[in-house]
Amino acid sequence: MSDLSSTTLRRAPSWAASLPEDLQTPCFIVSERGIVDNLYATARACGGVERLMPHVKTHRAGWVVERLIREGVAAFKAATVAEVAMVLKAGAEHVVWAYPTVNPAHIRTLLALAHARPDTRVEALVDSAAGVAAWRLAMNGAPLANLALRIDLDPDMGRTGAPIAAATLQLARELAALGCFGGWHVYDGHIHDLDIATRRTRVAAIVEKVTALMRAADAEGLSTRLIAGGSYTFDLWPHTLADFVSPGSWTYSSAQHDTELPALGWTPSAYVLATVISRTSTTATLDAGSKAISPDKLVAERFRWDGKIVMMNEEHVVVENSDLAVGDRVMLLPRHACTSAYLYPSALVLTTEGSWEVREQLGSRR
Repeated sequence: MSDLSSTTLRRAPSWAASLPEDLQTPCFIVSERGIVDNLYATARACGGVERLMPHVKTHRAGWVVERLIREGVAAFKAATVAEVAMVLKAGAEHVVWAYPTVNPAHIRTLLALAHARPDTRVEALVDSAAGVAAWRLAMNGAPLANLALRIDLDPDMGRTGAPIAAATLQLARELAALGCFGGWHVYDGHIHDLDIATRRTRVAAIVEKVTALMRAADAEGLSTRLIAGGSYTFDLWPHTLADFVSPGSWTYSSAQHDTELPALGWTPSAYVLATVISRTSTTATLDAGSKAISPDKLVAERFRWDGKIVMMNEEHVVVENSDLAVGDRVMLLPRHACTSAYLYPSALVLTTEGSWEVREQLGSRR
């Protein structure tokens, strides 16, 4: 291609046909309609939008939270205190900081956020006696009426969480004595088998253990409110046990979930736009390196491609290819949308009204 005044858009979904030409690349591109459609599909799968507590770490965008609230979502889960602040600013009434910590600065920040928004419900997690002590010290005997602490349970994932065992009831008793016990949380992110029957069996084993613990809690008059599940399991947790389920990846979907969870009907709705800047007879070099897309995945799997991803540096990726020309623009579907969105302080969004808008997001701010 010798004339670069009009570039060719390749490997793009149909909704990107009107994408502006004058853009710096790499650029994060999002379809708002895709997000809404994915919400409807996710709500159908779990039994209703009122049961959804979407995890915002996938998008880290206040405008997405605002849109989901308009569609009936009432509760959200966050990974950082910055995300909690973002969710509250967007107008949410209920947010859970799903991260057990003993860091005094983080705890003070969350307490300040809850204090500033007394009309909201703010929750956090603990999974140890040290965690209870850290919150007790920070609250100094005066818990906020709108702040609750949930106990994080470990479903054998081995990351965070107290054992799903009777001994863990002691943590609940201590939080209840503080006047701030809000229930339970269990994230089974280690379950991502491709076979749904296998996933169902593994979730059922966790459900059995959690059910026994909830019965014991109920016998003592302790809360049995439960948040459970992730992207591969949220639709498998029984309504009678889990009040909320909290998948997040559905928001944008990804190359991985498009392939591995097709039955859920999620449509990929976030891409990274790149430009072909050089080529050989068998390869093309794009301007989207490890700082642009899915940096937590193996190089060979960072985005969908029908040939080999040969190598990737910070600002470049070399792919097997014979038909792209220098100057062509390419829409890359990330393997992991969460860590791709994290790399961008803004997204170019195709709105549901059909216009293109630049919208801010947290990017890498913590």
